[in-house]
Amino acid sequence: MPKHQGDALTHDIHPMEMEMELELQLPLLSAKEQAKFPLCAMHDTAGKPSPIATPTQSPMASADPSTVPADDEDETDVIGELMGHYGKWQLLMTVLLSLFQVPNTFHISSSIYQAANKEFWCQRPQHLQQLPIDVWRNLSGSQDNCRRRAGIDWSQLSNDSLPTQLQQQAAALGDDGKHVACNSWEYETNDNVGNTWTSQWDLVCDKEHLKNVAEMFFLLGVATGGIISGYLSDKFGRKTMLFISAVLQTIFGLWLCFCSSFELYLTLRALLGLVSVSVTYSGLILAIEYVDGKWRTIAGMYNLFPLPISYMMISGLAYLTQDYQRLQLCIGIPGIFLCFLWFVVPESPRWLLVKGRIEEVRRIIEAAASFNGRQLPADYQLTPPTQESSTQDVTYLFRSSYLRRISICFLCIWFTINLIYYGLILNMSSFGGNVYLNSALAGLVEIPAIAVAMYIITKVGKKWLFCATLFCTGVACFCAAMTEGREDLLWLKITFLMMGKFTISAGNTIMPVYTAELYPTIIRNVGVGACNMAAGLALILTPYLSLLNKIEGHLLMTLLTAWSIFGGFVVLFLPETAVRKNAATTESRQANAAKQV
Repeated sequence: MPKHQGDALTHDIHPMEMEMELELQLPLLSAKEQAKFPLCAMHDTAGKPSPIATPTQSPMASADPSTVPADDEDETDVIGELMGHYGKWQLLMTVLLSLFQVPNTFHISSSIYQAANKEFWCQRPQHLQQLPIDVWRNLSGSQDNCRRRAGIDWSQLSNDSLPTQLQQQAAALGDDGKHVACNSWEYETNDNVGNTWTSQWDLVCDKEHLKNVAEMFFLLGVATGGIISGYLSDKFGRKTMLFISAVLQTIFGLWLCFCSSFELYLTLRALLGLVSVSVTYSGLILAIEYVDGKWRTIAGMYNLFPLPISYMMISGLAYLTQDYQRLQLCIGIPGIFLCFLWFVVPESPRWLLVKGRIEEVRRIIEAAASFNGRQLPADYQLTPPTQESSTQDVTYLFRSSYLRRISICFLCIWFTINLIYYGLILNMSSFGGNVYLNSALAGLVEIPAIAVAMYIITKVGKKWLFCATLFCTGVACFCAAMTEGREDLLWLKITFLMMGKFTISAGNTIMPVYTAELYPTIIRNVGVGACNMAAGLALILTPYLSLLNKIEGHLLMTLLTAWSIFGGFVVLFLPETAVRKNAATTESRQANAAKQV
């Protein structure tokens, strides 16, 4: 695209950037923000891909009718031309911003260890603390560890005469088999889990479901934050919202270490989820607004790769601490150091330009150009762009057969992907084996999955690869279900789970890219916003998946298998997309897409 000094900046972002959304993988761009970052896909008024390429203009782009459409990977703006499209300055800033994803990933995955199940039993009387646990369970008649025999005067019993005296008292009472609920419990201490929510607040028996409620509150905060964070970031600035959210995230995270009230703990978890998604959102947008052209994909990759690394790091921290409070302290402290990046990381120059704050933009451009070793023109000009607004609403998603088809398909797919992805991550403690090793392996396999998926989708179309990832996930989950309950095949079950994690991670990388490419530019913000809601619903349901294994051991993996196959089947109804290498091939491929529809 030709550039002039008076050109306004353009925010057309390559589809691959959409894949860098929450850790949590909750989509983070609000409807308003997505309208400002449309992808260069051409569509006609019916919502189908147009065979004739036409200029795609974002609300923040120049309205110059003479502008020639270009491939979005090659599209740049005046800020990029001045300070460099990608140099040492952009590399440093994007790497620093990627560090904010570390505490985010810590917080969303901490429940794997903090809410881990522990072996428990009704508390023994004080003078019987030396009694072996199995003997106590037998004498107290506590089969489910929630109730014990009633009418027994334990104070009259001793370690030496327990069996005889218990038989005599039971005979005297008629041994009617009455039981009473236990009001306190003891917990296994040598289980490599340590102090958890379970032992801290006695979340067992009729209160066991509260562990899932605590995790649901966090994910509910994530879903809520995803809705409002975009608006706040647009209004107050990316840097401002990033660091306000990071400070609050640090405060809430550290507060959880010393919280003694479970009700307050739930509230803090919800607030932590709300600000964590704002950190992810603002950091992502700030990173990609430091660069332009094809380098936006690179900036997004920096925000994506810390996720699996963080999964491995927290598994090591949890193993070393084996206490939910000490672990919370360890994952809360990094936020303190990140807050000092306020003095290093500048505001987005593109956002400042939109707001008309020209002098601040000049200072950032001059600092970046100097760091990159670029010479600035003596008389360069910066002109704020004209902003437009979009009035489309959710009803537009169903106004043509094409839009109805892709909207229904993507609502199902986003729900499915998030349910399976987080269903595997957040239930690692229920799969058997060493939870620390399993979680570390799950993070490790995601690194090549992301890299492979990102490489392949730049070379070939996405439909069949996306479909294959879901079907392969289904096969892996089915094989894992077949080995359920076989202790001698636990290693094989874990292998299948890691295969499933690999393929669903690849699918999770492709999903937002594919979604953004198929929606017309004018309706893309509404479409992705609707998908966000489906993803949020899946996240809220995820903590309750672990309850399925209490009903039947094979039920969880069977459900994930069914949803994987269902998701892969739904992908078959979507049209294919292809890689756009230049403007000519863009027109040709969009014409093919129109024929398929």
